[in-house]
Formats: sequence, C-alpha cells, structure tokens
Amino acid sequence: MTTTAPATRTDLPEDPLSLAHDYLRAVRVGESPTPYEAALRDLPRERLRAALGTDDARLAFWVNVYNATVQSVLGASPEAFEARNAFFTAPLVAVAGERLSVDDVEHGLLRGSRPKWGGGYVRNPFPSAFERTFRVRERDWRVHFALNCGAAACPPVAAYDADRIDAQLDLATESYLGQEVEYDPVADVVRVPRLMFWFVGDFGGRSGIRDALRAYDCVPEGADPTVRFQSYDWTLEAGTFAPVEAW
Repeated sequence: MTTTAPATRTDLPEDPLSLAHDYLRAVRVGESPTPYEAALRDLPRERLRAALGTDDARLAFWVNVYNATVQSVLGASPEAFEARNAFFTAPLVAVAGERLSVDDVEHGLLRGSRPKWGGGYVRNPFPSAFERTFRVRERDWRVHFALNCGAAACPPVAAYDADRIDAQLDLATESYLGQEVEYDPVADVVRVPRLMFWFVGDFGGRSGIRDALRAYDCVPEGADPTVRFQSYDWTLEAGTFAPVEAW
C-alpha cells in the first residue's frame, strides 16, 4: 500500500539525476511518489541543463523517469492500461515545467526525436524546444531493454546511473535477449523480440539485429540466420522489478 506524504519535502536531492533515481526507488518500495513528482515538475531548467550535459546522463535520467512514471501510474490505476494509446500519450509527468507523456520520453527524448511509427528510420523535423535541448544526441538501441511499459513482455525495471550506464545497459540487454531470443541452428532461424521489428531502424536493420545477436552470444559468430519476430505479450504485469543487487 502506498503511504501518504506531503506534496513538498525539503529532504529531496537537488541534483536531477539523484532525484529521478530516488523517484524510481520510492515507487519500488511503495513510498508516495507525489513529492518526487512535484520536485521534478519544479526543477529549474538551467539546473536540468547542467545535469544532463552528456548522453549517459540523459539516458539514466529519462529511463528512470519513464519507468518510475509508468510503475507509479499503473500501480495506482491499473485500469489505465486498458486504453493503451491514451495511456502512452497522456501528459503523465512534468519535468522542469514541461508536461510530457511517456511516449514523449521514449520516442522524443530517449530515441532522439524518432516517432513511434516509422521503424526508427524517420526523424521528427519539428521537435519542441524542450526536446531539442534535452534529447539524447546519439541513439543507443540497448535502451529498448531498459524500458518497462507495464506489459508482460517488457524487461524488468532497474535503476540507472550516469557513471555506469554503459555496463548497466549491457547487463539489461544480455539478460533480456538471453531469455527471449530463440535460435534454431538446424533451421537456421532466430526468433527475436517484437520490439526489434517495431524499431528495426534503431538496430541498423536486420543486419544490425544479427550483429547485436552475435555480440550478445545469442547466435554463433559467423551465423547468418533468418530473422523472425515474435508476438508481443501485452498482458498487464506492472511491478516487475529487477533484483535489488541490480540497483
């Protein structure tokens, strides 16, 4: 059960990265997210700009904000997932005075202004000024294995830190692909998660997918299997967190 807490607190970190991390931790342990959401909303934009000076910082911050928001909303109102399009596009979070949907966070800020529909090959030519300022500069396809939208097919939620996010994303990718990829060497076919089809351009096309599978030992070096895409399990399964040691 979520405990009650005042909407404002004086003991929250001023650093945006720490604030986003603590917001996610609060959701995980059942603490009221309201003070953290208020602090994120009221962040001075210059403080956010100073904190998010690198892509590592931007990745850690926005992944934590995305996962905390999704888990907070679905934990309190699981019925919101029944109308998924409305859930993903509703302005559920405010950061530095900017109202954002989880789609805004994922596709605008974490994927560098690539719309949801377009396979990762199309870039939004008219992003907002906020998006242009705070989006990642270079896409990192591993982010798809760090985001949890509340569905059963999503990877578990962990907290990310700017100073070790490369290793953390490697771990998340290795774990998710190791569990989800199905390779049949006799038929020379590999079945991969559906999100690799939805965002195939993020991975560099099918050849890039094969490269990723080889890099994470899902198929042997030299293998060039046919890539097939699995279906996606949209069953609501909120509250799926990685083990504590992953935090």
